[in-house]
Amino acid sequence: MEKQMLDYVLVPVGLLAMVVYHIWLLHQIVRRPTRTVVGINAINRRFWVRAMMDDTSKNGVLAVQTLRNNIMASTLLASTAIMLSSLIAVLMTSRGSCDRPIGVVYGDKGELGFSIKFISILVCFLVAFLLNVQSIRYYSHASILINVPNYKKKMTSSFDEYNNDNCVTPEYVGKTMNRGSYFWSLGLRAFYFSFPLFLWIFGPIPMFVGCLVMVFLLYFLDVTFASEEEGHRHRLKEDEEARLPPAIAHRRLRFATHSWPPKHFPLLS
Repeated sequence: MEKQMLDYVLVPVGLLAMVVYHIWLLHQIVRRPTRTVVGINAINRRFWVRAMMDDTSKNGVLAVQTLRNNIMASTLLASTAIMLSSLIAVLMTSRGSCDRPIGVVYGDKGELGFSIKFISILVCFLVAFLLNVQSIRYYSHASILINVPNYKKKMTSSFDEYNNDNCVTPEYVGKTMNRGSYFWSLGLRAFYFSFPLFLWIFGPIPMFVGCLVMVFLLYFLDVTFASEEEGHRHRLKEDEEARLPPAIAHRRLRFATHSWPPKHFPLLS
């Protein structure tokens, strides 16, 4: 009974650690996007879409190839997820033919416990499959919308009735592409959640340790330390300039904003 209590203590604590971390990550993405990889990628993805749509005749092939690569990545994850789901379903149906349960490091060894573990892993893979399918959907939409003719001009011939208000804008295409990326990231998170649940088969202790290790690794994958260092250097520079006398600070500002090369150096201009 004491060994079974480990499942009721360590498993919820491990899952709670991962849930709390992702709630904190979501808060950082919403409030401080430049401190997270997801936020920085979303911002620069919108810039990329605008650059591609500025000249669709030159950048159309590059944009479609890039989106095709994203679709292939989502397709690979979706195929892997549905394949693993089928494998888990086969293992669940063949459990009755086993003579003895799989050896575990403490924890519950009953049939109900193993069924819950396998169902949890199966749910993770099915959720990953559905999320990646949605990612493919949005990427497919973006691959067509990003090649819409110049949105700055009115359509001609048979499309005269569509003006600039009805044409696709880079903001809309950027949101569509970001949604595909968000679904892809969520599908990847579902894969991440499946690893501790897989370790749960061997007991609650490996599962708990796996949750802590996963949170530790995800922190370094999700947070951008370069922006923090840059912000720290910027704050130090502002503090240093604040301590300078006004005359010296004004002289530095004039030197920084002075055009170069000067006009009296014709050879350098």
